[in-house]
Order: sequence, then C-alpha cells, then structure tokens
Amino acid sequence: MSNQNNQILKNTNAQILDEFNASIMFDKELYAQDIKGSIAHSRMLASQGILTNEEQEAIEKGLLQVKSEIESGEFKFSLAYEDIHMAVETRLTEIIGEPGKRLHTARSRNDQVCTDFTLYVQDKTLSIKEQLKELIATFVDVATLHTTTLIPGMTHLQHAQPLNFGFHLLAYANMFKRDYERFESSFERNNYSPLGSAALAGTPHNINRELTAQALGFTAPTLNAMDTVSNRDFALEILFNISTTMMHISRISEELILWSSYEFQFVRMSDQYATTSSIMPQKKNPDVPELLRGKTGRVYGNLISLLTVMKGLPLAYNKDTQEDKEGVFDSVKTVEISISILNEVIKTMIVNVDKMQNACKIGHLTATDLADYLVQKQNMPFRTAYYITKDVVALANSLNKDISELSIDEIRKANDELKNINEDIVLYLDLKNSMNARDSFGGTSTKQTESQIEYFKKWLENK
Repeated sequence: MSNQNNQILKNTNAQILDEFNASIMFDKELYAQDIKGSIAHSRMLASQGILTNEEQEAIEKGLLQVKSEIESGEFKFSLAYEDIHMAVETRLTEIIGEPGKRLHTARSRNDQVCTDFTLYVQDKTLSIKEQLKELIATFVDVATLHTTTLIPGMTHLQHAQPLNFGFHLLAYANMFKRDYERFESSFERNNYSPLGSAALAGTPHNINRELTAQALGFTAPTLNAMDTVSNRDFALEILFNISTTMMHISRISEELILWSSYEFQFVRMSDQYATTSSIMPQKKNPDVPELLRGKTGRVYGNLISLLTVMKGLPLAYNKDTQEDKEGVFDSVKTVEISISILNEVIKTMIVNVDKMQNACKIGHLTATDLADYLVQKQNMPFRTAYYITKDVVALANSLNKDISELSIDEIRKANDELKNINEDIVLYLDLKNSMNARDSFGGTSTKQTESQIEYFKKWLENK
C-alpha cells in the first residue's frame, strides 16, 4: 500500500475515532447549564481568593458572550471540541485570553458534566411536573361535567357494573397525580450539587462547595465525591418517571382508540387528532392516540439502555456514562409533547352520552345489585343469591331484555324464591340507582365522585 493510501486510511480512522469519542453533537443541549455552573464556579473561586475579582469578571462576561453566540446561532459546534465543556472553555479563552485558562481550577470534567446534567434533569423534572398538574386539572374539569353520565365499567374488557364517566376519568387523574408525586420526590432526592467533587476524590484547593450549591439552587453539596462522579441515579429516575407517565398516557390512549371506534362510539375526537384514511374517505383513524401509545415503547427502551450501561461499571467515572444523555433528552422531549397533546385531546373530545347510556343496557350490569339485594333484604347466603340471579339473567336473555328492564312480574317468574319478592327490587336494578348505590369511600356514586373532584380541586390549589 502506498504512503498516500496509508495516510488516507489514518486520516479516515482518526475521523471515525473523533466521531466515536466526541459527545459535542448531543451534549451541546447542556450549554446553558454548563455556563451557569461555570459562572457559579468562577464566583466561588474569586470569593476564596483563587481568582482575582478582575479575572472573575472577565470570565463571567466572556461566558455570557459565549451563551449569546450559541443562542444566536453564531457559535459553530465542531467535533474538534469533543464536548460542550471544552467548546465553551475554548471559546472563552479565545475571547478573554489567559483568565479563561484559570476557570477549570479545582474541578474536573467529571464533576462538571454531572453538575450540568443534574441541573438539566432537575429543570425538566419541575417543568414536566407542572405539565402533569395542567393535565390533571383537565381531567378534573371534564369529570365535573359527567358525574351523572353512565358508562359501563369493565373488567377483562367485559361489561361489569355501571359507573359514571366522571369517576372513570378521575381514575386517570389519580394515576397522573402519582406521576406528579414521583417527579416531586425525585427532585428533592436529587437536588444536591456535584460541583467541587473534581475527578473522584475532591480537590486540594480551598473551595467552598456550599457556596456553589446555593448559587445553583441545590439543597447542599453531595456527600461523597467518588459516588458523585459515578452516579447516574438521577438520570435513571427521570427515565423511570417518564416511562411510568407514558404507560399511563398509553392506557388512556388505548381507551380513546376503543371509545372512538364504531363498536363503541363513546367519544368523537377533534379532527386535529384523528385523520381521514388515504383510501377510505368515510374512515377517521385515531392516529394521535396511536402515536402516544407507540411512543411508550421508545421511552422504555431509553430506560433499559441506561440501566444496561450502568449495571457493570466500577467506581468511579467511566466513559460509558457518555451514553447517559441522548436517551434522557429523547424521553424528555417525548413526554413533554405527549402530555401537551393528550391534554388537548381530552379538552376537545366530544362525549356521546346516549351511546354510553345505551351500552350500559348490554351485559346485565345490575346483576350484582340483585344478588346484593337478596343478601341484604332476604338474608340469603350470597351463593344462593348468586344462583338465583343467574336464573333472572337467563330469563332476561330469553326475553331479549337487559336485567334493568325487567318488570316485577317477570322477575318473580324467574325463580320460585322470588315469587313474593318486594316491588322495590325494580329500583335496585335501575342503572343510575345502581351506580349511586356504590357510595362507599372511593366509590362511583355521584356523591363520591363529586367528593373526589373537590379533593382534587383543593390539591391543585395547593400545588
């Protein structure tokens, strides 16, 4: 092979290695956090006499110029910088000269990246939490309109008992409230400053980690430098929290897909969130809920990827953790847009009250009420009442009626044990009465649903 070919091969391999090794093309997302951390670090160094006030002022002014250049698009990112830290520091030194080289005193890229990434995760934890609060409020608002709207409650996707639609929606409000609380808890647990941990063992410089922690909005500095630079639990937590939230989004999306089908026709989604088939003009596809459901798999993959990266790493920092950011960035963007879109889907959907009501007359939803009546009013053993109820259901089927539509005479003919049954049994089999009979704490009655709504309104006011 000629020397020229050898040189070409070397240059190609070097370029491939640069691309493989560098993180600048994705960790540039952290530019604002990197500059914020560097300004806090420079102020601390000046307060400790490690930098002069003039050097610190020049550094801070230069960092703000770099930030402005990035945000205006003037700054050109290059693989030559390797990562966002070197990109900012290199440009800072170009602007202010020698003082720029002093900025990295008493820190390492190990604690620097952990600080940047923690700040990003904490910022996103708060913003996602606020989005969830808005989503919960939407579910509560729509639930308020439907505390008497009947819908068949299901188990195994089979008709079970009558509910009100508001109660059903509040089930999702509870799911998203737990998501909110997970993000809230994660913020508190992870709100500790890595800055000053240096490479893995701290620094011999006389720094003040409490000062930088306070300046960056952290509760306190982290306790152990070695744990700090190798820790990515905060990234795993936000990925888990997002995955759980997306699972809940996927569940309501599945119900929206079912409810909007011809078989159900419980809701009609806005044309913004359902599109006409390219070949069948009569058909609207629930594309947006399907995408919401599908993107759940994407964020699961990001969680599993980082868990796999972290599972075998020895202490302390390892280059493997460069793989921690892209999945988090992707999952954050996915959940942010997903919550926003779901919020609008729920706000704009049209509820077909009549279809829901009619669906409650399929499947004998008040059969359990008959059994409960016989236990409570006739003092029957439940198993006896159960078999008598089966006879009444069989009679209703033979008459092509729902059990809630039977007359007292028809009920009395179903079984000898019922020939003298009181006429008030008909009231117990009424769908709305059945729904309101479930008045235990947390139940589906209109009264309990309204109580749950009041609880959520107070909770939202205090958040």
